[in-house]
Amino acid sequence: MAILVTGVNGQLGSALLRRLGPSCIPCDRQFMDLFDRVEVDAKIAELKPRVVINCAAYTHVDLAETNIESCTQTNAIAVKNLADACFANDVVLVQISTDYVFGADLSRTIAYTEFDLPSPVNAYGHSKLAGERYAVAIPKHFVIRTCGLYGHSKHSVNFVEKILELSQTRERLRVVSDQYCSPTFVEELADAILFLCQTTKYGLYHVVNSAPTTWYAFAAEILRQSKILVPVDPITSAEFPTAAVRPRYSVLDTTKYQSLGGPVMSDWPTALAKYLAQRN
Repeated sequence: MAILVTGVNGQLGSALLRRLGPSCIPCDRQFMDLFDRVEVDAKIAELKPRVVINCAAYTHVDLAETNIESCTQTNAIAVKNLADACFANDVVLVQISTDYVFGADLSRTIAYTEFDLPSPVNAYGHSKLAGERYAVAIPKHFVIRTCGLYGHSKHSVNFVEKILELSQTRERLRVVSDQYCSPTFVEELADAILFLCQTTKYGLYHVVNSAPTTWYAFAAEILRQSKILVPVDPITSAEFPTAAVRPRYSVLDTTKYQSLGGPVMSDWPTALAKYLAQRN
């Protein structure tokens, strides 16, 4: 039986499509309107996939602050439509979520587990949390929280590519050093997702590349591994104001996922090296 992947043109969707090949039902906006409950019901009933992996998302964190309705439609209402259709047809739903469901605890220094209470600090985080709640309402679900995705896709821009691009036009870079996170290579995440889909260990999982870092340290390592000598200066979040507040600490603990014995998620410098090697 096939696996239907929404958001198939994005970084994660593209990685899943490469792995699944002909067993993937690729779903973009033309194939199925996720906002149309009747159409979603009909498509899922007609295709009868074994699993639906929802990679479709509104990810413009700053724009979400003034486009709350659009953000909520994509990150929450579309998930409800998929969840209802999956439940009606006994299909497993995999919902991709985010570390941005956390952030309000400004004193946090320990990685978040699946048992910690969410506390989003921006509209994007609230919308993704709402999507999680729709997904977990059906029995056969995987909600996978991840962070800072980067991968190979013609239709997506990621942090790694942005740093490499800026290094070609600027004499030095300034990157925030007081936001701790777990940037993740989509190729490894895709393997983890497909592993989970082979099990019946339904529930909520944190899946990221291991070891916490900051965006500053990540940027510096991108340039170091790429042998680019442009300096990077650490700055505070206050020195780089954005429309949406970012979590100061949103590192995710992956112990629960690791306990299942799935594909190993590398530490982030190793994962970055894999990405850069495939890029060349």
